[in-house]
Amino acid sequence: MREDDRARIMNLDKQSWQPTASIEILKKRAQYLADVRLFFAERDVWEVETPILSTAAPTAPYLDSFTTDYSPLGTNTKQTHYLQTSPEYTMKRLLAADSGSIYQIARVFRNGEQGRLHSPEFTMLEWYRPGLNLHQLIDEVNELLQQVFQFDPIMRLSYRGVFEFFFKFNVLTCSDDEIKHCARARIKSLPNDFETDRDGWLALLISYVVEPKLASLNLPLFIYDFPASQAQLAKIKYDQQGNAVADRFELYIDGVEIANGYNELLDTDELRQRFATDNQQRKQQGKIQIPIDENLLAAMQSGLPECSGVAVGFDRLMMLVLGKTSINAVQSFGFRR
Repeated sequence: MREDDRARIMNLDKQSWQPTASIEILKKRAQYLADVRLFFAERDVWEVETPILSTAAPTAPYLDSFTTDYSPLGTNTKQTHYLQTSPEYTMKRLLAADSGSIYQIARVFRNGEQGRLHSPEFTMLEWYRPGLNLHQLIDEVNELLQQVFQFDPIMRLSYRGVFEFFFKFNVLTCSDDEIKHCARARIKSLPNDFETDRDGWLALLISYVVEPKLASLNLPLFIYDFPASQAQLAKIKYDQQGNAVADRFELYIDGVEIANGYNELLDTDELRQRFATDNQQRKQQGKIQIPIDENLLAAMQSGLPECSGVAVGFDRLMMLVLGKTSINAVQSFGFRR
């Protein structure tokens, strides 16, 4: 082997084993985790751990879970398990067992997601507060960001208000064609034959227009009262104008989605129907259908308390707080290493 080839291989080997984040960054991350734990301890919210593997998984069409096979010793059978995309379902089972307020700092997994803001494996901070409504939970997220991460108080605006500000129409009452026309006019890169549904067009407007505008304006923002069709696992309520809306919020900082919170749905039958609708959409998209989590539904049937919950992408938050442009720079080893 030539000396220059040997040197190149040794250099590649050196690069491949080293962390993607500096040791200084990892120490700062550890301190922030300690400060988060102190924040919750002072509020009597206790830390829990729940299983990463499950025989069921979220049915949402936009999520793809990793799967693995469990083979009991002495058998030739295989049982499919899923790596969690969030600890939500098991934490709700604890809530139904009268846990009270709980939080978790969890490793979560989402297949196919990789990029500057995405990783197939990342850290999620998730917590649930029985007795708090959605805006009280937003207040608490604000307190966490101010006390631990030194953010200024973050303003909030309804989903309808965001669309009226940026696009000058009422997103809750306008037609599908109005939304489609707006998206085509604002997003020049869309192919002429591209088609999607109402929520698809809305998602494009958020991703391609709203998020960049929030970043350029340096405007951190809580967005709440989403269209009812985007309720996910949140309750549906009526706003002051009588429009059905999802009682949930998202937090954007520098145009990056950081958190997603719900006033949690308590109706077991409604949740089962949403799961079935999700699986039908997955089938239409050519994706595998996902087993419904019957343990979650049984827990809800026994009595999930009135509560609000939120999930925070901790790596994205670290990226913004520490002035990095990629989550690899705040993870000990990015996905490629």
